[in-house]
Amino acid sequence: MVYRRFQDLELSGLGLGMMRLPVLDGNDSAVDEAAAAELIDYAYKNGINYFDTAWGYHDGNSELTAGKYLSRYPRESYYLASKFPGYDLSNMGKVEEIFEKQLEKCRTEYFDFYLFHNVYEGNIDAYLDPQYGTLEYLLKQKENGRIRHLGFSAHGSVEVIRRFLEAYGRHMEFCQLQINYMDWHFQNAREKVEVIRKAGLPVWVMEPLRGGKLAKASGELAAAMQSMRPEETVPGWAFRFLQSIPGVTMVLSGMSDLEQLKANIATYETDEPLRKEEFDALVKAADEETKKGGLPCTACHYCTSHCPKGLPIPELIALYNEHKITGGGFIAPMAVASMPEEKRPAACIGCRSCEQVCPQQIKISEMMKDFSAMIGM
Repeated sequence: MVYRRFQDLELSGLGLGMMRLPVLDGNDSAVDEAAAAELIDYAYKNGINYFDTAWGYHDGNSELTAGKYLSRYPRESYYLASKFPGYDLSNMGKVEEIFEKQLEKCRTEYFDFYLFHNVYEGNIDAYLDPQYGTLEYLLKQKENGRIRHLGFSAHGSVEVIRRFLEAYGRHMEFCQLQINYMDWHFQNAREKVEVIRKAGLPVWVMEPLRGGKLAKASGELAAAMQSMRPEETVPGWAFRFLQSIPGVTMVLSGMSDLEQLKANIATYETDEPLRKEEFDALVKAADEETKKGGLPCTACHYCTSHCPKGLPIPELIALYNEHKITGGGFIAPMAVASMPEEKRPAACIGCRSCEQVCPQQIKISEMMKDFSAMIGM
């Protein structure tokens, strides 16, 4: 396992993200505990020492799973991260209540790493509003040793990140960003990394495989990879890309099964950053792919818990992207036709509740209307 220095710690270069644990019958809130325990055990025994969970993952069950199975190991032998769920504005003013509950759920007396979760346009004002006392409370917990390192994750624009840093930057020790070769330009990840580096902070990476979408490649992208490093796996390219970016300390991957975990750990047995010509060629090929259209959904499922109609939003967005990128075809209409009428895009009432918590700031209601018009459902 490749390890990275963070202050006086040695962190595994690859961390286990616990947002996409194995589930039962496709139900995101029903964690398959036996399979999850196997994943955690294998990760721990094979060099991963950083485990990342959060209040909202798996409808609150990720933290419970982390607590149940990580507590089997000596507490000082691993690093645990969780987050204050300010992506949901109804949680503002509840930082003490939520933090105490998180410690209880995770069966721990402290968090090694704790984050302001998902700083973006929809919550920056509330995060910075002193009436809620969020920063004040978290700094107090840090003084008391219940938080060892404080940071933030961000899906917002460069301007939002700068604003957060101007207000709270002196208290932050790291920043977690969505970085991968598809989003280097598409989601402006390159400029965000530069902003964080100029602030003197190390970078944590989320969505290195873009919700698993970069585990496969085809067309010009696959051809570019094959011609330059024929021995490298497709997911391996995504990780080598990140190994090439100065300042990246931690890469979090939400691995849902043992084979994914084994393959990614095998990649992180070595540090093999891309050469400049490889890096540039990969980004160029990725940029060509994104020009074909599509929405940047990572299937985080924040939206589904806020949809009054219970629509399978990430699934519908994936089908919408498939339909857009391929220029039509039968796959998306066939898949939607197999769904109950109340779960199809036409069932969207346009309330925009989902958009309030979308880290990618996708205009979901507009997508639903467009998709419904395209396929007639």
